[in-house]
Amino acid sequence: MERFVEVPGGRLFAVSEGSGPPIVLMHAAIVDLRAWDAMVPGLVAAGFRVVRYDYRAFGASTTEDVEFSNRADLRAVMDAFGIGRAALVGNSRGGIIAIDAAIEFPERVVAVVGLGAGLGGFEGELTPEELAIIEKAERLESAAEPDVEAIVDLEVPFWVNGPGQPPDRVDPAIREAVRAMDRPLYEAGRVKGRSIKLDPPANERLGDLSCPVLAVAGALDLSEIVQTARHLEAAAPNARAVIWPDVAHMIGMEAPDRLNALIVEFLAPLRPWR
Repeated sequence: MERFVEVPGGRLFAVSEGSGPPIVLMHAAIVDLRAWDAMVPGLVAAGFRVVRYDYRAFGASTTEDVEFSNRADLRAVMDAFGIGRAALVGNSRGGIIAIDAAIEFPERVVAVVGLGAGLGGFEGELTPEELAIIEKAERLESAAEPDVEAIVDLEVPFWVNGPGQPPDRVDPAIREAVRAMDRPLYEAGRVKGRSIKLDPPANERLGDLSCPVLAVAGALDLSEIVQTARHLEAAAPNARAVIWPDVAHMIGMEAPDRLNALIVEFLAPLRPWR
């Protein structure tokens, strides 16, 4: 079932498939909900209801130039589909939102699976090479007239292949799919709104992150991502880190079946929930 969810100053495109305990999938900041295409059939077959949505200004979702909370938007999607409690699976920025939501309204969150996830208020150490690429991307994006193709040409290899990895490490179909989702994000005139961060940030409130957390990171990803997973395992009450040696940032696109099996195993002791 596809629908638009009305939120203050915007509308979110969302899709619900399957039946059973609900899982909400939240995408990374260079893609949209299509990044989960390879994973949804397996999760539905495992007996889950799978909901995914585009954030404001991503994919088919839109926003006015307003302040908004990504956590409130997530809750609006859950409410629209009649979901009281859900397991949250978030990639990159999606992981940040999932952890923030689990702290802000823990009664709605069964568990969190972070995939290459960030953590609000936590900064790891970057290599000089990684820092140089990130700074170049920031300069390109902040230009008066951003060169969209240059931005995409920089971002896609960095996040899909992994920093310093061979250009052909990942299936070219994955790279092209990410490129097709990333390019529209930099269209001239695209209104993005202004997201309100969790305050204090999650890293200062990890004692409140009471639900089970699985932090999955790829060793080929940005070095800070692995550090974040390890930090969560050490500092959150009920967190576990899993580091896979052969993937980078887009774990659900690189290894969907392996990731689905890990998620199903992780959530098995918590079933059922509604």
